Amino acid sequence: QVQLVESGGGLVQTGDSLRLSCAATGRNIDTNLMGWFRQAPGKERESVAAIDWRDTTSYLDSVTGRLTITRDNFKNTLYLQINSLKPEDTAVYYCAVGAKWTPASLRANFFDSWGQGTQVAVSS
Repeated sequence: QVQLVESGGGLVQTGDSLRLSCAATGRNIDTNLMGWFRQAPGKERESVAAIDWRDTTSYLDSVTGRLTITRDNFKNTLYLQINSLKPEDTAVYYCAVGAKWTPASLRANFFDSWGQGTQVAVSS
């Protein structure tokens, strides 16, 4: 059974940076599609970043340039670096995993498991 545990969220100010972590067990992140989603209060969950086994990445247009998705295969941990945080980044951020050998995609139906999420709150 796959388990995804996010950490690294918190209360920050506009312009700050955060690095979110996702510790994975049950599946190897080096072969499986991995991604980050977020859900702001009152809004639908949206995909913001994805990475595949080739290290090909995909990003939501509105966050491109500020967010970077990476992984440490030895630690089986996924990361999301968020720079220049804005109030609109406030959301619960979820780590997600899909199937092996799946090309990087932001489509939610390519993922089958999510973690519990970590809260990011950005004050103005």
